[in-house]
Amino acid sequence: MAEDFTEVEVVRSESVPFSPIAEKMHENDLIYKGGIDRRRNRYPHCIVWTPIPVITWLFPFIGHVGICTTAGVIRDFAGPYLVAEDHMTFGNPTWYWQLSLDEVPSANKNEAWDRGVHDASEEYKGRILYPCCDNCYSLVAYALNTMKYDNSTSWNMFKLGFYTLVRGRYVSTLGIIKSWLPFVIVYAIISIVLYFTV
Repeated sequence: MAEDFTEVEVVRSESVPFSPIAEKMHENDLIYKGGIDRRRNRYPHCIVWTPIPVITWLFPFIGHVGICTTAGVIRDFAGPYLVAEDHMTFGNPTWYWQLSLDEVPSANKNEAWDRGVHDASEEYKGRILYPCCDNCYSLVAYALNTMKYDNSTSWNMFKLGFYTLVRGRYVSTLGIIKSWLPFVIVYAIISIVLYFTV
């Protein structure tokens, strides 16, 4: 199922400004006018979500999240002492929630956003992953708390999961299929087995 992507003009930071941190991390990276570029997996100031094999197949609202810099580069807590950059641990995002930089209480909103993402990434490079209590959602919540997003320092995995579910959107039709098809197949098999054994 091919999706039609419109070519967009590539521009430097005059149109969508990078912060100095993002410039330093990705000096040669270009950003696309209009922000999100699904082909290159660039989601500026977004929270991104992807399914976790087997777990999401059984519980479709449980998945893996990451947070993106203002340049759209994904950071996610991949495992003990490991924060992945520029690719998600379990595959490309299928769902995203673009947050407003206007909700970052700082004179230089891009700088504050990128500093929050950077500080969270550095913090989680020194942590062990505990799936139920200190996980990928915790890294994203740490970043939002550090930048005081929406004047709040009470972001946690439950609040983050709820808002991502309510305010997010699918990347594409393929994202919907990747998110839901395994769940449908698993439960169809379970239903058939139960129907013929009970």
